[in-house]
Amino acid sequence: MPVAHFCDVLLGGLAPDGGLVVPQQYPRLTAAELAGLRNLSYADLACAIIGRFIDDIPEQDLRTLVHRAYRAEVFGSAEITPLQTLEPGLHLLKLSNGPTLAFKDVAMQLLGELFEYVLKRQGRTLNILGATSGDTGSAAEYAMRGRKGIRVFMLSPHGKMSPFQRAQMYSLQDANIFNIAIRGVFDECQDIVKAVSNDAAFKSTHRIGAVNSINWARVVAQVVYYFKGYFAATSSNDEQVSFAVPSGNFGNIFAGHIARMMGLPVRHLILASNENDVLDEFFRSGRYRVRSGREVAHTSSPSMDISKASNFERFVFDLVGRDPVMVARLWREVEDAGGFNLGETPFWRDVAQYGLVSGRSTHQNRIETIRSIHKKYDVTIDPHTADGVYIGLQQRENGVPLICMETALPAKFAETIREALGHDPDVPPGYEGLQSRLQRVTVMDPDVEAVKTYIVSRTK
Repeated sequence: MPVAHFCDVLLGGLAPDGGLVVPQQYPRLTAAELAGLRNLSYADLACAIIGRFIDDIPEQDLRTLVHRAYRAEVFGSAEITPLQTLEPGLHLLKLSNGPTLAFKDVAMQLLGELFEYVLKRQGRTLNILGATSGDTGSAAEYAMRGRKGIRVFMLSPHGKMSPFQRAQMYSLQDANIFNIAIRGVFDECQDIVKAVSNDAAFKSTHRIGAVNSINWARVVAQVVYYFKGYFAATSSNDEQVSFAVPSGNFGNIFAGHIARMMGLPVRHLILASNENDVLDEFFRSGRYRVRSGREVAHTSSPSMDISKASNFERFVFDLVGRDPVMVARLWREVEDAGGFNLGETPFWRDVAQYGLVSGRSTHQNRIETIRSIHKKYDVTIDPHTADGVYIGLQQRENGVPLICMETALPAKFAETIREALGHDPDVPPGYEGLQSRLQRVTVMDPDVEAVKTYIVSRTK
């Protein structure tokens, strides 16, 4: 495949051959370069990190876009992703202070600026097609609402998100936002997005782009807060930390993998699965086994109810020595046989060098973790963050600071918080009555052609 420029990748989503885009190599920071990043503001740090992956946006333009995205007015403080210390060596990285109260806002706010800038420069329009299991959809829609030249078509699994999550998306009345609830599970929504994106003629004619975690720019934007969290939790670049990351689609933790490959002193990336434990099974055994829609459990951490982890393909590319032929063969096995097994191959011996370990939690584990964190620290966490904290504490090592990645604010999952604590979570100002607002959504069967027809009818 020919080398592509950043802006082409930004607008395109999937590669022309249906695979995912990765850089030819990860930029590696020297000790002096890492030291020079330690005291930067979030926006300046983002410029320094993201700029290493961009080859076709002038430095000053990028700086303007980044500083416009990462403002205290949007994220509640100049820190953007503040570190909350629960006790010495145990921290929460607060990622959920954006407009939709979830970590997806950190990347999406920048994507909104990048999309609008590139489209204006090229004189183009874009129809963004995405799938969400809970938070990507609202973060994308709030970042893109009202922007010139952009329409958003967002697929979500009908009845599978929390009432708050649904209300955030479906209550938007902006003319460029279209919500489609698919009768099925998230994996079916994601399959439709990939099928449409793989139809080269349709994609070109109707100017289809993506904001899912398959979008490379979104992954790069998430790399920044790993650096920010590391600097906040340490006083010297000689220290190592571990990150506990709730993971369903492997996007957030893959950003941590990139940070580690760039030279950030990360000891372990601790992957936390819920009952849908396809990723935990892989990191324990080398076996990647996709579940059918009937096998995907509907859990109290619904944004992780996923069995086809999109960004996992990018990690496997690194694991097999960046061999695209091997990756293509493995993903043909996924399509034909439902998975593959690297556990008895030479590649599996190399997995430890990437620092990834994993664990699985259950509903009861989440409830007990929410209770214990509230009782011990007077802090309320959402059920996805609880997955991360539960597994992170299991894997915690003496002398290595543990940073647990916050996923969303607990207000989005009131039913689970009530079960755990006996009362409703606090609702941030401005979100009162959200669930009583008029909602606008089209419910459809999981049918690729029907989704295409819907897009065409809204873009004439």
